[in-house]
Amino acid sequence: MSQENVAIFANPLIMRLEHGAALTDEDRARLIALTANPRRVPARTDLIHENEKPRDIHLIIQGLACRYKLLADGSRAITAFLIPGDFSHFQIPLLNAMDHSVATVTPSVVVDITKTEIDSLLSNNPRVAQALTWAGLVDDAISREWLASMGRRSADRQMAHLFCELLTRLRTVGCATESSFELPLTQEEIGDTIGISSVHVNRILQQLRDDGLIAQRGKTLTIIDVERLNGFAGFNANYLHL
Repeated sequence: MSQENVAIFANPLIMRLEHGAALTDEDRARLIALTANPRRVPARTDLIHENEKPRDIHLIIQGLACRYKLLADGSRAITAFLIPGDFSHFQIPLLNAMDHSVATVTPSVVVDITKTEIDSLLSNNPRVAQALTWAGLVDDAISREWLASMGRRSADRQMAHLFCELLTRLRTVGCATESSFELPLTQEEIGDTIGISSVHVNRILQQLRDDGLIAQRGKTLTIIDVERLNGFAGFNANYLHL
């Protein structure tokens, strides 16, 4: 990829981190340099497996990835979605072994970053270090919100909440309009996220469409009335700290 394309692809990372610190032009240039060797990864490809020793940090530049765990019965639980600008976790090389797997959901552009590169970035760019710490705290907050959803929200409200969250996060990095975004998830993948069957997912999607809350055209999901869906889901974006 050309340096021009790398700069364009780096924008989601910079757009996200600028919510966590006031970056300078030098900081932005350093972040662009960090993405100098992106690679294309096919859809549904593991970037790292559970129990594997992590070495590199994976940065999503384009596409969609997820964290997941395989359970003893062979079923899968998706525990997080990684959108453009998201790291697998910049402190993950500190672990002796992964406690979950990370995989692409769609064809993606990924950058593999070494611990040495991250350590240098943290040591020499204090504003970037602050922004990365902020990003890690937001990731933790998203995990807490998902846990609350699983424990207390009904399946239809969980799904609505997921759509509200994805719209907000994708809009932040320039990957969504005010009310629509690409939703490349299969019904099985949505079920793995919420913890319900594909048949149940289909029923809820139909219910949300019938209630005039969402519309789907191909892979594009449109939230017809964002405020109304937010209210139905009990969605409050404060945990995203934007």
